[in-house]
Amino acid sequence: MDEVDLVVIGAGVVGLAIARAAARRGAEVLVLEAHDAPGMETSSRNSEVIHAGMYYAPGSLKAQHCVAGRRMLYRYLAARDLPYRQTGKLIVATTPEEDAKLAAIAARAVANGLTGDEALVRLTAAEARALEPALACTSALLSPSTGILDSHAFMLSLQGDAERAGAMFSFGSRVTGFRPGPPHLLSGTSQGEPWTLAAARVIVAGGLHTAGLMRDAGLGDFVPPDYWLKGRYFTLTGRGPFQHLIYPVPAAGGLGVHVTLDIGGGTRFGPDTVPTNTLDYTVSPDLAPAFEHAIRRYWPGLPEGALEAGYAGIRPKLHAPKGQDADFVIAGPGARAGGSGAEALVVLHGIESPGLTACLSLAEASCDALMGAPAGEFDAGV
Repeated sequence: MDEVDLVVIGAGVVGLAIARAAARRGAEVLVLEAHDAPGMETSSRNSEVIHAGMYYAPGSLKAQHCVAGRRMLYRYLAARDLPYRQTGKLIVATTPEEDAKLAAIAARAVANGLTGDEALVRLTAAEARALEPALACTSALLSPSTGILDSHAFMLSLQGDAERAGAMFSFGSRVTGFRPGPPHLLSGTSQGEPWTLAAARVIVAGGLHTAGLMRDAGLGDFVPPDYWLKGRYFTLTGRGPFQHLIYPVPAAGGLGVHVTLDIGGGTRFGPDTVPTNTLDYTVSPDLAPAFEHAIRRYWPGLPEGALEAGYAGIRPKLHAPKGQDADFVIAGPGARAGGSGAEALVVLHGIESPGLTACLSLAEASCDALMGAPAGEFDAGV
């Protein structure tokens, strides 16, 4: 049986960032990924937004890792000349009731550390329209530190960094069996052939499949209640009128149908939110009228028939106690409170948005939980 120092399960953007971080710290790393390429599920089916961090509960892991991860991410992208744009974002109110909600969002942003050049700016309707003439709103917040990136170029760069640091990748390798140790015993198939290996340490970043794998391993008592949430997107035919990202005031269950831009200049709208239990990525054109209705609240000039069914993403969601927001979970080694249930095992649960933004920070925290913090100066963003 092959023996490996550290196995990372999953090569989505968080798994790639973890592999890079662990290899740079000197670990012998093997990444097991069920698909034939990195980031084929949640990591490549999202809005590709670099989030500022104003929505999340102060002190939460989402808030901490979004803000820290964004700063690291901008440094990383700039240092490697990867495609990104710091577009800024407008959060727009369209009723007096929503106007009042903007103050709470601005206060939460300050609590999460968005001050100085990162601070949100309150705009009147006229000031917002001066930035975006096609916009209809009663007031808005400007987030100057929000941006967009090419997630595929970013993931390929992370993979290259990890490999140069010595990490190995095994694509098309699906983990079907996991017996906690240490040593941890893993089994699965690769291109139809069975394999088994032993690992001294394991980090599970399996996204949608993490909870199921842990339950199958007999660690269900350490898995937070979870479900899958599907989000669908529509694209705009032709060029859109917006230079900033446009978000409505958040509604229950998500951030609402918003405008995002891609690096190529295209405009897309979404996502909506609907629970699912299957990996069904279809988008029905019949949803277009509902999207049009949501979009025309802030863009009344949307042309008739200008939307085309785009793509869908599915993300792992955690149930939160009533009155609280769901947070990321980084379950560290051991059976203590908040642990993963086994020594030398770190498990990440519920890594949804803003996971792409937060991935470099999440990677360092995961490695810290397993390996301890690195000594001396260490800039994970470069």
